[in-house]
Amino acid sequence: MTENLLSDPSAERAVLSGVFNFGNDAYFDVSDIITEKTFTIGSNAVIYKCLKHLLESDVKSIDIPSIWSAASELNLNHVFDNRDEVKHLTAITKFPVQVENVRRFAAKIRKLEIARLLDAQLEDAKEKLGKINGDESISSIFGIAEDAIFDFSSLLGDGNDTPELLGSGIEEYVKYLEENPCQTMGISTGYPVYDQAIGGGLRRGTVNIIGARPKVGKTLLSDNIGMHIASEMNIPVLNLDTEMTADDHKHRSLAMLSEVAINDIETGAFGNNPDKKDKVYKAAEKIKDMPYYHRSIGGMAFEEQLSVIRRWLAKEVGINDDGTAKECVIIYDYLKLMTSDSISNSLAEFQVLGFMMTGLHNFALKYKVPVLSFIQLNRDGINRESTDAASGSDRIVWLCSNFTIFKRKSDEEIAEDGMGNGNRKLVPIVSRHGGGLDDGDYINMHMKGYCGKIEEGKTAFELRDNREESDEGFIVEDENDEVPFA
Repeated sequence: MTENLLSDPSAERAVLSGVFNFGNDAYFDVSDIITEKTFTIGSNAVIYKCLKHLLESDVKSIDIPSIWSAASELNLNHVFDNRDEVKHLTAITKFPVQVENVRRFAAKIRKLEIARLLDAQLEDAKEKLGKINGDESISSIFGIAEDAIFDFSSLLGDGNDTPELLGSGIEEYVKYLEENPCQTMGISTGYPVYDQAIGGGLRRGTVNIIGARPKVGKTLLSDNIGMHIASEMNIPVLNLDTEMTADDHKHRSLAMLSEVAINDIETGAFGNNPDKKDKVYKAAEKIKDMPYYHRSIGGMAFEEQLSVIRRWLAKEVGINDDGTAKECVIIYDYLKLMTSDSISNSLAEFQVLGFMMTGLHNFALKYKVPVLSFIQLNRDGINRESTDAASGSDRIVWLCSNFTIFKRKSDEEIAEDGMGNGNRKLVPIVSRHGGGLDDGDYINMHMKGYCGKIEEGKTAFELRDNREESDEGFIVEDENDEVPFA
């Protein structure tokens, strides 16, 4: 074994040890940034290739014999004919490392790999510059350096950057669409009018944004959507929560399904009423079997948050052969800075939020997962219904598939729509895939505050065009006990 310049053997050992000892928890944390070519020591590259082969073959546990077996399957078993390499492998398996540090070490050796690639490109350019005799044009001399950087950039890609004809395979694609019809392009949120406005629900590889002012009910809305997807469609949902605990969500989820007051559930008072008790226990039975996951991410660095998602995809959802995730939904409640560490004199808060949105967007594209993210609206969101109300960064709106505002209805809107037609509204502002709504229109939503249930009603224009149907909307029996019509 020989050590190369621009290498860190200890970091390489840490990565290999992490993947060996923690399996998928570590592998899917690093597989997006490194390959076997990242390692500078030949046997390390072979070990990583064997680990990758095992984990992508759904091997549940890894030991040294399984690595030897993988090496044999990959025609690399000759590497371990050397006794020193066997000792090296054994030492790697015992190398101490924490799972949360594996990605940091992987990032380090990836940076060193990039530096080596760039060094090689510049050496080649230096050799070409050494052959210049002075008869060349200035532009051709500059071109030597430009070509080196261009070629270097291509080395960092996935090798699939060649443009293709838009019509390539178009007939086969049309045939596929004909033979595989679907009712909607995305996963339904449980709100049909909203789904249609944004282009058929939550589509794979998109970030869907809902903005709201504080205390309007965005967390309740996230739970209503998540519960519908997990319970009615049996699709795994991960709720990443920056503020509330798992117990808070349990109370609200039990209340939504049972329609027993959240306060009665939190205090245990439901046990004094046989009817409420029966409803709560039935709700608990339903929640127990649904694939609805919660993780508190308050105070967690953004890169660590993405690691949480990657591990969840690998362990609970599953990864397809092409590296994309199986069907699932990620709810991010909500996009904000966790600490002030990322803000400096050269990097403002809006820029950091923009980078976070870019990271979330790229993650959704890479794994082909739909992300529903909530954001806080600035004070413009009180009276204005436009993209200007998005707090933090223009990039949030640029990179999302659709942007919708969730807010309280004004007294005038409640009076105009009719007292029985909701106390909240969803206002789709922009949508890349859907038709949205006409200017001035909105979706009536009714939040039953006592149990946290939010239901969709008609749009404002539908109500105004069909006044005879307005009395069939929501019935408000009491301001603290709002219930929808049957």
